Amino acid sequence: MDDLLDDRCPTTCLALGLDCRNCVERSAEKVAAICHGMTPSGVRSIFAQVYPSAGCAHMAVAFESTYFAAAAPRKPMLMAIAAA
Repeated sequence: MDDLLDDRCPTTCLALGLDCRNCVERSAEKVAAICHGMTPSGVRSIFAQVYPSAGCAHMAVAFESTYFAAAAPRKPMLMAIAAA
């Protein structure tokens, strides 16, 4: 994975067995776990820093939507059951 630090582009990722969607979604979930409450522009800025290659730009929307889905507050299961 250290190879990705110098050359983050889809060709390198594919050669290492990574696919764009899984990579971007996992990254967005990790960012959401540590950085709650970011604005859309903040999420886009993080994406651009993590994925600077122009070949990754098409995944920005997937990163943003996954971030917001993962960062959304969730009701604890006990409260949902009690409300039923």
